[in-house]
Amino acid sequence: MSEATRHHPARAVVIGGSIAGMLAAAALARHVGSVEIIEAHELPDGPEPRTGVPQAAHIHFLQTGGAEAIEALLPGSIDLLLAAGANRIPETTNMVIYSPEGWYRRWKRATHYLITASRDLTDHIIRQQVLKDPRVTVRSHTKAIGLLGTRHRITGVRLRDADNTDFDLRADLVIDASGRASRTPQWLARLGITHLASDHIDSGLVYASRFYRAPVPTRGWPVIGVQADPSLPRPGNAGGILPIEGDRWHVSLMGAPGGQPTSQPDAFEPFARTLRHPLMADLLRHAEPLTDVRVTHGTANRRHYYERLTPWPEGLVVLGDSAAAFNPLYGHGMSVAAQGAVALRDELATGLVPGLARRAQRAIARRVDTAWALAVGQDIHFPTTTGKRPTVADRLLHRYVSRLSRTATGSFHAATSLTDVLALQAAPTSLVTPRVLLTALVGPLRPPLEGPQLTDAERVLLDQMRGAAQRPAL
Repeated sequence: MSEATRHHPARAVVIGGSIAGMLAAAALARHVGSVEIIEAHELPDGPEPRTGVPQAAHIHFLQTGGAEAIEALLPGSIDLLLAAGANRIPETTNMVIYSPEGWYRRWKRATHYLITASRDLTDHIIRQQVLKDPRVTVRSHTKAIGLLGTRHRITGVRLRDADNTDFDLRADLVIDASGRASRTPQWLARLGITHLASDHIDSGLVYASRFYRAPVPTRGWPVIGVQADPSLPRPGNAGGILPIEGDRWHVSLMGAPGGQPTSQPDAFEPFARTLRHPLMADLLRHAEPLTDVRVTHGTANRRHYYERLTPWPEGLVVLGDSAAAFNPLYGHGMSVAAQGAVALRDELATGLVPGLARRAQRAIARRVDTAWALAVGQDIHFPTTTGKRPTVADRLLHRYVSRLSRTATGSFHAATSLTDVLALQAAPTSLVTPRVLLTALVGPLRPPLEGPQLTDAERVLLDQMRGAAQRPAL
């Protein structure tokens, strides 16, 4: 800690009680005297919906890189999630995925894993862990409405409470984790920091989701996914079924302009039948809907390049969706936020010294880069996408990744190379090493699967469900 902060406990303020905000607080707690989280709403006591999180209605999972980052910040959290009913899904051993290039094999040797749970449960476990620390407190029903300080140093935040009273809260470090609705670009402009570079790339994808009572025990049940194929002459659509706590399935369907799902309950399962394969629709016929259908239209990829700004003020760091928000189709948002919080923690190891904020912002940006390349690298190839169109180089790279993906349907090495990147444990550049290039050149070592690779037990259960549906009622 610097000389300026050695004689008084440093105070940090986190804007937003989201997963990103809570993990940022965990990163800060050991390095400052106190952390105060500013939250516009009331935080629930249990695994219940949190106001202001519409995306919680849609499927969420933690990639290996995200789960490991959470464990680094809050040891024991993944075990608590699993004890509460979350599932640990070995990749690709317990995944039935239909990619544009064909069905992925369920290799017996798992190299990575997913943690699947409702967003409400994940929120709750992380929040519970963070708020055990007496150095971390929450100021609810309060909104941040501006930054205090100058273009060279941020000294706190201006707040507005539930009575519409404005007041100032001083801090040595301010973290913006307020999400997609972040006002930091406008606040910086008021301080004279302009020319913020940003990207906004929108495929127009609409999400429709609901929860089901699964017709089978979900422990050990695979993740089901049917991916969109941008090369088809029709609006892209996709879907996924995640096994979550309480023997439930969390189901999301996605569609691009011209073929978007709606909130009509009677239209949900018919839309699932329009996907490139009927597996999801076949499964949903035998499950019991537990909720209405929730629809979200805001699924664009949006990134602010704060790490490029000069000057960058001391005392301010932006992470999570406030820095970069992704099309949820790719399942990287929570994991990137967790890795960003770890990057912040690592930079804090030297104390609140000059240059900390800029170094932390650059480190967070490096954690964003892989997920950004994956999301944008896919979305720009849909004809409905706005904000960027593929260049010749983009098309060549897409053709190569498509070839590698096709190889992965019959090559364990190719599948592992792709999973390393998707799990946020390797950079996209790892896909163009000589060994991986040779693997892609050789192509798949096994013939393509003609349909979903289900285990014998899964086929028996599916056949039993189909038989029960076909028998006449007595």
